Amino acid sequence: MVNVIGDDQASLEPLRGKTIAVIGYGIQGRAQALNMRDSGLKVIIGARKNGSSWDRAVEDGFEVMDVATAASQGDVVMMLIPDMDQPRVWEESVRDNIREGAVLDFAHGFNIHYKLIVPPSNIDVVMVAPKAPGRAVREEFQKGRGVPAVVAVAQDYSGEAWNRALAIAKAIGSTRAGVIKTTFKEETETDLIGEQTVLVGGLMQLIKLGFENLVELGYQPEVAYYEVLNEAKLIMDLIYYRGITGMLNGVSLTARYGGLTVGPRVIDERVKENMRRAAERVISGEFAQEWLEEYRRGMPNLRKMLEEASEHQIEKVGREMRKMIFGEEGGDKE
Repeated sequence: MVNVIGDDQASLEPLRGKTIAVIGYGIQGRAQALNMRDSGLKVIIGARKNGSSWDRAVEDGFEVMDVATAASQGDVVMMLIPDMDQPRVWEESVRDNIREGAVLDFAHGFNIHYKLIVPPSNIDVVMVAPKAPGRAVREEFQKGRGVPAVVAVAQDYSGEAWNRALAIAKAIGSTRAGVIKTTFKEETETDLIGEQTVLVGGLMQLIKLGFENLVELGYQPEVAYYEVLNEAKLIMDLIYYRGITGMLNGVSLTARYGGLTVGPRVIDERVKENMRRAAERVISGEFAQEWLEEYRRGMPNLRKMLEEASEHQIEKVGREMRKMIFGEEGGDKE
């Protein structure tokens, strides 16, 4: 069984007296910066001057500076800006300013794994990837808990890279929940494959097709919305807290029997084969090249697909249903 590293197996000592430069103050950057500061560490912020994140970091009481200056002052440099912006910021502001012996940390392995960023050989390169959005990273920390993370080392110049990575994980609260050692390759590929086949692509498509099926059979769209989208959250909560068997024990006997007999007919081996083909595109680098080209072209296909998604009937119905459930716009706020 995999070795899960807990809070008592990691120490903050490798980061004591060090300056931690958090590059980017978005949802993940803000959460990790606040948690590390609350853990008693010195944190500075590198951000774009006059941007909204700069102002928010100042309001939160941080010392804020441009990215190049922050990178030059950091003993630990945490790249917490969006993946697709990282190569440009690395080339323009970080590469020539990061110190020998510093730690370069990522929350996702994409740019290192696909060699879009190639660090110098005289620094540690690590990854601490919380398995939750930034909001949860902060909220769980404030409750005295944490979100799990995976930790990896791509380059161990100092000989202390693993201890430094575990210290970062401890400082953001992840060792409270447990962290697992991985590699940049494993984290990147499983993250992309999971997003595409299950978490975003697969789940979204399953819900949409389930909705369309019910509406085409003549059922009210509002009832269909409740059945395939609203209740999906409740089922996932049961799975999250109790596992699949616990979820089955938490629903009716009819739901158990129907789910276990019909589910495999709907999501069958053909779907698994489609998942395998999607995974192979990630592993080969084909998806990364496609996405990089799409991004460089200004994301025309993504913009079109997002517009189409927003115009789907389930979204139009959902906007009205969420107003009813959560109050005016309550369910659609970030």
